[in-house]
Amino acid sequence: MFRQVWNLQSRTAWTVTFVLAALVFVVAPVLNLAVPEGAALHLPNYMVQLLGKFLCFAILALALDLVWGYTGILSLGHALFFALGGYAMGMYLMRAMAGEGVYRSKLPDFMVFLDWKELPWFWLGFDHFWFALLVILVVPALLALIFGFFAFRSRIKGVYFSIITQALTYAAMLLFFRNNTGFGGNNGLTDFKRLLGFSLAEPATKTGLFLCSGLVLLLFYLLCRAVTASKLGRVLTAVRDAESRVMFLGYDPLRYKLFVWTLSAFMCSVAGALYVPQVGIINPSEMAPANSIEIAIWVALGGRGTLAGPLLGAFAVNGAKSVFTALAPDLWLFVLSAIFILATLFLPRGLLGLLTVGRKKSVDGGGGDAASRAEARA
Repeated sequence: MFRQVWNLQSRTAWTVTFVLAALVFVVAPVLNLAVPEGAALHLPNYMVQLLGKFLCFAILALALDLVWGYTGILSLGHALFFALGGYAMGMYLMRAMAGEGVYRSKLPDFMVFLDWKELPWFWLGFDHFWFALLVILVVPALLALIFGFFAFRSRIKGVYFSIITQALTYAAMLLFFRNNTGFGGNNGLTDFKRLLGFSLAEPATKTGLFLCSGLVLLLFYLLCRAVTASKLGRVLTAVRDAESRVMFLGYDPLRYKLFVWTLSAFMCSVAGALYVPQVGIINPSEMAPANSIEIAIWVALGGRGTLAGPLLGAFAVNGAKSVFTALAPDLWLFVLSAIFILATLFLPRGLLGLLTVGRKKSVDGGGGDAASRAEARA
């Protein structure tokens, strides 16, 4: 039975890979660039930008599924790593338009407004894209590594870990809201002009960012597939299902949990960096605890522990959000709550679980057997 379910997971995963690649690299660009405006099949520029945002959200969902679905670590603080990557990209974009703001100053406009005389030390270096990229790739992952080391070493798990991650994100949000921290306060960073010399207002640039987001999502998806299908992935699911048995077998859960936690934060940071130039703003509200909870809803709706499911959940929930916030914005939070409740009651394995109706085991090969499989290979 396990082998049958695993084969179905593999077929489903590669089908999702093919569909995602076709949508990102063929269908959307052709409908946007080749089909003339006014035609029924033309994809407007705003839709390309919207789909680009959804691709970034899908990376977020994939990152959370890696730690929650496969390792049993429910984080309510992934929005922090997403926002840190976004702020690093935003700082580079602000420096790239130095002298072109409202005040024509070399300093960002908000610093001129607050009567700052020089750049803070932590803004130095963001004149260069390579430095911003280094910060995006290293700083959030390093923060996750340090936080995770102390949390996992202290055997903090379950709801307590979720509360701590939520508290960390909330504290960071309050810090970034302050004007004297040098990140734009409540308004954040906005009014970006160009990225690597390309105007962000040009449709070709938006399409390029869309393609980059799709490529990164595809690469992360394949990476996560490789991790979860390996011996490392089997140990991760064993940690999720029976951590005490894993320790008895001689494995150190700290190392495995720390690796997957840091990798997940790294993915979130890259998603935030891709998100900011497409939406044109980054502010502390991106760190709101409600955002991290919403990411968990994407994963739960799509199918926790499946990789492909969270992608589906991210697109489904954010697509519904776009519709409801335009037609009935006051109802969206009620709809979101209803989605989560109904998914919990009637779709315990998510939307992707509908493909395996009647099977007793989930598509992640779940259950306590994961520890037994690790024992057989020890």
